[in-house]
Amino acid sequence: MLDNIEALCHSSIRIDKEKVIYIDPFHLKQNYNDADIILITHSHYDHFSEEDIKKVIKSNTKIYVTRDLIEKTKKLGFKENNIILVNPEEKYYEDSIEIRTIRAYNINKNFHPEENNWVGYILKIEDIIYYIAGDTDITEENQNVKCDIAFVPVGGTYTMTAEEAATLINRIKPKIAIPIHYGEIVGTKQDAEIFINKLDKEIKGKILIK
Repeated sequence: MLDNIEALCHSSIRIDKEKVIYIDPFHLKQNYNDADIILITHSHYDHFSEEDIKKVIKSNTKIYVTRDLIEKTKKLGFKENNIILVNPEEKYYEDSIEIRTIRAYNINKNFHPEENNWVGYILKIEDIIYYIAGDTDITEENQNVKCDIAFVPVGGTYTMTAEEAATLINRIKPKIAIPIHYGEIVGTKQDAEIFINKLDKEIKGKILIK
């Protein structure tokens, strides 16, 4: 189920299933220039990195961005019809791939206000559902997610802690849970290991960021 899926660094994910999809490319170690689709969760520099977007784009790449990033994205040279504005709780299609947005925000801190309309993504590809949480706490919305594979932040400070992330995952019960948002700015591999150890036994935890 995890074939051709990589957690590259921090919150950066690459999925090569039907199309090559990057989520929040950041601190990439090489040029790929093979992205069919780029999904950006919000405008913080560790999620919208112009330097790293340039490492993955090709001539016809489509990019999904929040409203506060439209002008910056245009300056990167994307064709206007390849820039897709996203709002929370909407649905989009790229051929047979379904892309849904879900609100991502903080409950008890101010780094990611709900009113910013920043997002996570729920992708349906070949009948497998992937949840990429974005920078979020446990929210009313994400407690209702149904998915097969979940990528959740565990680094704390700006997002859920490892313990909080495990609480969310044990509620929504995906088959596989992958910790992200650690190892670069906040959080360590130990947070990822704590997260894995707190998962219910029927949920497979997998560390992809080494």
